[in-house]
Amino acid sequence: MGQTARVSAIAWTAAVSLAAWLWLLLCQGFFWRTDVRLPPRRDPEEWPDVCVVVPARDEAAVLPLSLPSLLAQDYPGRAEVFLVDDGSTDGTGELARELAGRHGGLPLTVDSPGEPPAGWTGKLWAVRHGIGLARARDPEYLLLTDADIAHAPDSLRVLVAAARTGGFDVVSQMARLRVESRWERLVVPAFVYFFAQLYPFRRIGRKGSRTAAAAGGCVLLRADTAERARIPDAIRHAVIDDVALARAVKGAGGHVWLGLADRVDSVRPYPGLHDLWRMVSRSAYAQLRHNPLLLLGTVAGLTLVYLVPPAAVLAGAVAGSAPAALPGAAAWLVMTATYLPMLRYYRVPLRLAPLLPFTASLYLLMTVDSAVRHYRGRGAAWKGRTYARPGAVADEG
Repeated sequence: MGQTARVSAIAWTAAVSLAAWLWLLLCQGFFWRTDVRLPPRRDPEEWPDVCVVVPARDEAAVLPLSLPSLLAQDYPGRAEVFLVDDGSTDGTGELARELAGRHGGLPLTVDSPGEPPAGWTGKLWAVRHGIGLARARDPEYLLLTDADIAHAPDSLRVLVAAARTGGFDVVSQMARLRVESRWERLVVPAFVYFFAQLYPFRRIGRKGSRTAAAAGGCVLLRADTAERARIPDAIRHAVIDDVALARAVKGAGGHVWLGLADRVDSVRPYPGLHDLWRMVSRSAYAQLRHNPLLLLGTVAGLTLVYLVPPAAVLAGAVAGSAPAALPGAAAWLVMTATYLPMLRYYRVPLRLAPLLPFTASLYLLMTVDSAVRHYRGRGAAWKGRTYARPGAVADEG
């Protein structure tokens, strides 16, 4: 009798998980599709002025792979690059000047803002300094891009054309992250998949939608919108600054677009699980607004949606119970099918799709670890700075 009750409970839980997956499949903005790319665009009659702001802290390892791509932009209008050296100790600023002298291209200014004051994250303080330098040029657009992002030669051109054609205040592309190591192939596509599940790209670009997000590595922003939304001052303490930026723009009445990139790539390596763990855990609990109830809800939700299906299949097989195994298998199948487009986008083996429950369990542990670090007062540590308070940084560089 006791075993029958347990099998029945597993069957009902698996059925709830299957219902959740059917809802995600059909009602969560078709988050699993990867066809949200730059919208239709046409070249403007006159190309507006653009200033590119690159906050950089200890980026000498990746700068030779990224900065030349910015300097080599084939942009018909006037464009200039401002690299803000945020207290680097590895010669980032000197290397940037050397690369500009070697490669030529767009004009480059390298400057440093000094240490951020209380209440500011280092990255946003650097962005503020870069925008201040850019204002002297009175640009129509600002391109905020990270120091590890490599751009195709026409990247700036197509971003501006898309913004002008669609009337967008923000056009942001989710840079294609590196997937060379075994752990990168296992964890990175899931990172973008989970992000799209939280912030469906189609909803972000829809006028009137409250869903707001951007990808911090590549954000084209209208300069007057930045001033109207008080960016970055209004988000100076934001942990996840790209989402905060998009919310501020939408709050000021702006129109935001976010999609996947075709030729905007992150060159930052995350070769081992430890590197990926640190990337996720430093901001995961901030995503939950440091709220214990949201943490408990997230753990329960991840367990129900991602871990229950394979557990139900295993339990049903051991107990010889089809009512327990079948809904679990169906939920696992839907989960796997929704993950396949992201794996194709990243050009990694499709055989990794059924392993999504294992990857989700890693993200669950990373989130719990992020909360543990927060309550131990260790905060987020990033490139020599530690931010122990809520609202401190975890998304720099």
